Amino acid sequence: MRIAAEYTFEAAHRLPMVPDTHKCSRMHGHNYRVIVSIDGPLDERGFVVDYAELDEVVQPLINRLDHRCLNDIDGLSNPTAEIIAGWLKERIQPNARVRVYETSRYWAETT
Repeated sequence: MRIAAEYTFEAAHRLPMVPDTHKCSRMHGHNYRVIVSIDGPLDERGFVVDYAELDEVVQPLINRLDHRCLNDIDGLSNPTAEIIAGWLKERIQPNARVRVYETSRYWAETT
């Protein structure tokens, strides 16, 4: 069974590891969309994970990112979508899958 929850945040960043000529080398912002999914068996309550329990873990992380410069957050000095997804997964739970949308076209997902 798989459950999923969606979260959003707005933040600015720049990518320091790209050439100066790359548009993402300059400070800019995104309206990020994050989908956290978890696979597993049902517990005695009939949940993979209770959504309220998932929100207790994920929402404080989203709040930590919202309306911030991501480069200033510990562990996100090079805040690509891939690195943001990994940063979130490390803090949520090992079997979580995290998908981070930078735009409606571009996303990265942990495995």
